[in-house]
Amino acid sequence: MHNIDKFYVGGQWVSPNSEARHALVNPADERVIAQVPMANAADVEAAVMAARWAFDDWQMTTKAHRLGLLRRLLDLYNARYDEIAARMTLEMGTVLSFSKSAQAWVGRAHLEAAIDALDRLELQELRGNTLISLEPVGVCALITPWNWPMNQLVVKVAPALAAGCTMVAKPSEFSPLSAILFAELVHDAGFPAGVYNHITGYGHDAGAALASHPQVDMVSITGSTRAGVAVAHAAADTVKRVAQELGGKSANIILRDADLQRAVTAGVDACYVNCGQACRAPARMLVPAERMEEAKTYARAAAEAHLVGDPQTDVQLGPVVNEAQWRRIQSLIQSGIDEGATLVTGGVGRPEGLNRGWYIRPTVFADVVPGMTIEREEIFGPVIALIPYDSEDDAIRIANDTVYGLSGYIQTPDIAKARVLARRLRVGSIWINDAEWDPRAPFGGYKQSGNGREHGEWGLHDYLEVKATAGWA
Repeated sequence: MHNIDKFYVGGQWVSPNSEARHALVNPADERVIAQVPMANAADVEAAVMAARWAFDDWQMTTKAHRLGLLRRLLDLYNARYDEIAARMTLEMGTVLSFSKSAQAWVGRAHLEAAIDALDRLELQELRGNTLISLEPVGVCALITPWNWPMNQLVVKVAPALAAGCTMVAKPSEFSPLSAILFAELVHDAGFPAGVYNHITGYGHDAGAALASHPQVDMVSITGSTRAGVAVAHAAADTVKRVAQELGGKSANIILRDADLQRAVTAGVDACYVNCGQACRAPARMLVPAERMEEAKTYARAAAEAHLVGDPQTDVQLGPVVNEAQWRRIQSLIQSGIDEGATLVTGGVGRPEGLNRGWYIRPTVFADVVPGMTIEREEIFGPVIALIPYDSEDDAIRIANDTVYGLSGYIQTPDIAKARVLARRLRVGSIWINDAEWDPRAPFGGYKQSGNGREHGEWGLHDYLEVKATAGWA
């Protein structure tokens, strides 16, 4: 059992006011590994006021001072890199090799990107007799989900610290172990008391209290569209800034001139990253209608190559995060069967030989028709839908026919054509031919996938206000 009985508030580890606890379960074997304190209104109040108290001094620090502290934080992060990765495997079931190569790495990448963005940023510019200055937005509430614990925590914390904001971070109750370690690193790096505060709590209690608090100037949330809407409602009365990175149902358009086997195989692999628990997962694979049968063969082989099992061992997929998520995915898989999609491989139930832990059978559906539940809803598991299209215009229409607009993918050797299609997709990020992820490129969505942009300089600007001072010269 991990001993988790404190919040980090005002530079100290303090006992919660609330007696409520959340049982943290290892998704690989269903054992309870910690009892996590859940913040109440008094805990939120203490954390917010600590951040408010610290803001006046912290906002006046120099860029050079903040850069020094961020570089120290990065050094400490790297020193405990393997421990960070191990904690994410324990709390959410991601395969240990992936925790090291991706889950922990993205936290490092976002720290590096924030340091680079702040180093290059000009915070003041004199235009005639008017000084244009960039200043921290104030006290920030940072609400993060469980699926990429370090990615979504650090992508908010690093630019907020860089901008001169103070903050209250509320990570998910399903991934608190790595977040607590990160709070230790912030403390050891020497950030002043109250600049960074850490609590855990349920969204409907602590999250709502943070979003509505009159002393909070900004809320940044990564989560479901439902959670984003709830936060926006709670924040509206105090007219605070709200940045949202929400759900997705990304389309992967494979054009007729693409190498179908390579594109389908890569598309399945990309969808199954992090056991499918990624908002930008290319979960809708659009293939030429006349080549659907070929695509089924390639997709089946790609899916069945993913060995599922104990995430501490040499497998490709571990469990999904918890029982509720497992049951939701089972229900969505069953809806695909009931609504007439072709089940190519996988299906309901645990993989053979696994009778404990929240493991999902890698699943492929084909002949999926737009409007089916598995085509519309974000599944958040290793489930992919193959959808036939007739023409490129048809493919674009299907890809854009969703309430989401987070990401899109295009596979073709014709880069000129890919660029034209990319312009027509109503999404915030596009990857052509499996291009690499860039932590300095803006990330965020259109439509119900949210607003604002994270990563690099774009993420930094979310935490800055613009002030014009006339008569400065």
